[in-house]
Amino acid sequence: MTFDTLARELESGSDADARINREFLANQHAADIAQFITDHPADIDWQVLDMLDLPRQSEVFGYLDRDLQVELANCVPRKRLAEIVTEMDSDDRADLFNALSEREREALLPALSHAEREDIRRLASYEEGTAGSIMTSDYAVLTPELTARQALDKLRLEAPEKETIYRAYVVDEDRKLAGSVRLQDLILVAPATRIEKIMERNTLAVRVDEDQEEVARKIAHYDRLALPVIDADGRIVGIVTHDDALDVLQEEATEDFHKSSSVTGLAEGIKQATIFMLYRARVAWLVLLVFGNIFSGAGIAYFEDTIAAHLALLFFLPLLIASGGNAGAQAATLMVRAMATGDVRTKDWGRMLGRETLVALLLGLTMAVAIYGIGAWRGGIEIAGVVSVSMILIVLAGSLIGMTLPFILTRLKLDPATASGPLVTSICDIVGVVIYFSIARMALF
Repeated sequence: MTFDTLARELESGSDADARINREFLANQHAADIAQFITDHPADIDWQVLDMLDLPRQSEVFGYLDRDLQVELANCVPRKRLAEIVTEMDSDDRADLFNALSEREREALLPALSHAEREDIRRLASYEEGTAGSIMTSDYAVLTPELTARQALDKLRLEAPEKETIYRAYVVDEDRKLAGSVRLQDLILVAPATRIEKIMERNTLAVRVDEDQEEVARKIAHYDRLALPVIDADGRIVGIVTHDDALDVLQEEATEDFHKSSSVTGLAEGIKQATIFMLYRARVAWLVLLVFGNIFSGAGIAYFEDTIAAHLALLFFLPLLIASGGNAGAQAATLMVRAMATGDVRTKDWGRMLGRETLVALLLGLTMAVAIYGIGAWRGGIEIAGVVSVSMILIVLAGSLIGMTLPFILTRLKLDPATASGPLVTSICDIVGVVIYFSIARMALF
């Protein structure tokens, strides 16, 4: 049996093979079931979820896109939704709670236990984009006086409800983070060894208000499955796990890709976005860049006499302008990525400027040599010289603009990803027109 077979049976309304369908779903990964639900209408969604037991329902529900979760939440009785939410991971249910309307929240909360209500309210209260907004409260805690045997017994009891037990966090009587201990160490040491003897005291932790992207970078940099989150007093309030960090990095990468093409952020995936949402995400920058490119037209108009006297110059205009834009986009993309990963910082601008100047000159010279023969064939030696010199200067200018603009935007507290696409290209177009025809006027008159 396959998912396609299951879809045909559900769409036909046949329930003759309900047992087989349940057995098939029981052997599928929750992420694959969630993808199947995402690709089919809502009336099939609940048919599929009904074939799963409650723990599997909540697991599959956690893999669904947030908008689809909200859509399904509006179609299910409050008691049924509360059962699913109760089984979900604490961070996932807090995210769902934030996505619900005020009316939907008020309908859901009374159906939950007091502890779950308070946990959801606490996790949902942290500012979006911070460590607190992506952390989970399902973490394992030990105290220093416990022995390894007692710690293992405690973890064995708590494991089913915890996000991870591979590293447990050691706290004092005020719940302040004192250190951490690996499950591997607990297994290998003598059973009577106290936790305080084997725990890692300088445990890396992040603040609850720390930027989520920085937290994700730390998890990747230090190769941790999770990092503890502490409040202003040093008390542990949650952990951020590697899967949540991966989600953050994916969101940030998507946002940077959109900005690099001058597309404002989409609230949902492109597949689910409406025509108006796609239009709205793209129109503002395109209209703005249209007016920006008027300057290119004004530059061409200013040099009308030069162009009229040497029409061969027009043949090379698209080639030169595109070369400057391409060089600028390359430089901007490299710099934006380096700044995003922390490889380059604002203080490195001077050193990067010198390197980019040398690289751009080499690129410009190579491209000038490549185009010189075509210039001589098309317009003669003089035109070939103008085109070659222009190529060097335009590529140099484009590269320096592309490299510098991300630094400027960072200084202005703006996202440098905006610089790596049409914005750089438009600026390079204007500069390229002025350079090309200025050189032509000086050389040919």
